[in-house]
Amino acid sequence: MENKQNRKKEVDIEKITIDVTPLKNSKVIFVVGGPGSGKGTQCEKIVEKYGYTHLSSGDLLREEVKSGSERGKMLNDLMQKGILVSNQVVLDMLKEAMLKKAASSKGFLIDGYPRQVDQGIEFEKQIVPCKAVLYVEASDESMKKRLLNRGLSSGRVDDNEETIKQRLETFHSVTSPVIDYYQNKINAENSPDEVFKEVQKHLSFKTF
Repeated sequence: MENKQNRKKEVDIEKITIDVTPLKNSKVIFVVGGPGSGKGTQCEKIVEKYGYTHLSSGDLLREEVKSGSERGKMLNDLMQKGILVSNQVVLDMLKEAMLKKAASSKGFLIDGYPRQVDQGIEFEKQIVPCKAVLYVEASDESMKKRLLNRGLSSGRVDDNEETIKQRLETFHSVTSPVIDYYQNKINAENSPDEVFKEVQKHLSFKTF
């Protein structure tokens, strides 16, 4: 009975019709990178220079749960029971967030998405094709060092050696097919400013 109820909640959340016509000419960049790669810093720089809107699927889910909305309550219930939030739910939330900024934003950075190739394909099918994919690439050693340094002052419970190791393993196993599919890489071993120079070169080829 409980499993049937859980499945029903997923179906109920997904029954949303969203008109994405206002997004048909939107410029979209997928931004992918491991924990500590510096993709958040690069997103900030792109937002400042190009006037894009930075969206994180994880942040959207957390904000929805925190809002106390009916959908947020259902999402929280599913996640507490270990049920994965379906890709369609994430897509609907991205659509809604993008539509709110459609009239004022020059484009969208979709951070940490897609995590699987089929997610990217479905995004482009339902919303709009992406203009570019940035993989902010750094070695495991560099990412681990950055996260440990951050952990000295961040207070984040996941900035410890054992958890970092697990996060990196998960990133590689889940995201490698996405990186191979889109085949665009930015070397993130240098300083943030040097990395951003490479980002700008990459975007210039995409007529941004």
